[in-house]
Amino acid sequence: QVQLVESGGGLVQAGGSLRLSCAASGRTFSSYAMGWFRQAPGKAREFVAAINWSGGSTYYADSVKGRFVISRDNPKNTVYLEMNNLKPVDTAVYYCATGWSSRPITSEYEYDYWGRGTQVTVSS
Repeated sequence: QVQLVESGGGLVQAGGSLRLSCAASGRTFSSYAMGWFRQAPGKAREFVAAINWSGGSTYYADSVKGRFVISRDNPKNTVYLEMNNLKPVDTAVYYCATGWSSRPITSEYEYDYWGRGTQVTVSS
């Protein structure tokens, strides 16, 4: 059974940084694309960042481009989201997801497994 467990969320002041981690198990991690999404209260879940199976290709939402970095460590079965210069609008529950593709996946419908999320709160 595939499991994804996010960690690293918390409360941070605007301008601060956080590093989220997502530990995967139950499938050959290095064969699958990974992504991060977020959902703020009262809003739909939105794409944040994605990375292909090797880590050689990434894609970002315009709202986080230049501030967030997605990476992966295949031997550790873990994907990361480094978040810098955080803003109050980044406050949300952040989810990682995994899906079968050779390229980064931006559509949530192409991911087949999801974690339970980790809360990120950015104070002004």
